[in-house]
Amino acid sequence: MTDTQILPTTALGEIQVGAQGYGAMGISEFYGPTDAAEARATLERALELGVTLFDTADIYGSGHNEEFLADFVAANREKITLATKFGIVRKADDPAYRGVDNSPDYIRRAVDASLRRLGVDVIDLYYMHRKQDGVPVADTVGVLAELVAAGKVRQLGLSEVTGAELREGYAVHPIAAVQSEWSLFSRDVENTVVPAAAELGVTFVPYSPLGRGFLTGGVSTNGELAQGDIRRIFPRLAGENAERNFELLAPLRAIAEAKGITPAQVALAWVHSRARVHGLPVVPIPGTRSRTRVAENVGAATVVLTAGELAALEPIAGQVAGDRYADMSFTSAGRE
Repeated sequence: MTDTQILPTTALGEIQVGAQGYGAMGISEFYGPTDAAEARATLERALELGVTLFDTADIYGSGHNEEFLADFVAANREKITLATKFGIVRKADDPAYRGVDNSPDYIRRAVDASLRRLGVDVIDLYYMHRKQDGVPVADTVGVLAELVAAGKVRQLGLSEVTGAELREGYAVHPIAAVQSEWSLFSRDVENTVVPAAAELGVTFVPYSPLGRGFLTGGVSTNGELAQGDIRRIFPRLAGENAERNFELLAPLRAIAEAKGITPAQVALAWVHSRARVHGLPVVPIPGTRSRTRVAENVGAATVVLTAGELAALEPIAGQVAGDRYADMSFTSAGRE
């Protein structure tokens, strides 16, 4: 098997993509300094290995992430599926501020700005990044449907929505993908949104499938992280929570050792196994700025976990200490 054959493909709406995508967020901010040359080489390596879905958002680096991807996209436009998002807004004078805007005027401005930064005529998959309180998903999808009709967007996605909200949006226009956190540590999406996606034929795109690095075994507490690393604010990586959660990884490490693979590959293989368990396409989007790590991640897509191994991993999520965000109001779980 050659490198270019490692990654199988799966459906993303009307498009076939590599069964594992690439989350580009960390290139621009949140996880410490980036070597731009290595990051670009990592993008190229991912494509060589069969990754075709590349995921960004206008909030990442306040537009920098989309701009960084532009040259890579231009060189490989026919080979890749490009996803970006709108809806989270920031303030230049308050780096910690996060708001949500789903208004029609904002959406229309946002898509044009993303098209300009990315240097493309059409976005393959355009997500509502977060839902604004008081704005029905149906109204937002109605505006997004206009963008499809105008030829600015090919397919639509929703991020951090409940099962009911996914159905509400889908009734207005087909939704190709729903994105949310889904990992061995975060399984709240299985309550309503995963069943709804399976019923509707919507692809699930798990972000943070490695628990923001915690499931690799390389981070055992937020105290190990550099100042400015966003992971320092997450409850699951703090203090006693981190200590307890690190202990939960014992089955993960044991399986990795027995199979001769890494804990990260076990964690990703578990996410890939959800496609068979729940009967829907699943395309996780782990992020990395390392060519070695991206090859490791891709290798996980063909790892098969036995029934016994899956059973050993099953209890982990129910024992995790701490929420995935300090403020869960912006998540689907916060509205269930």
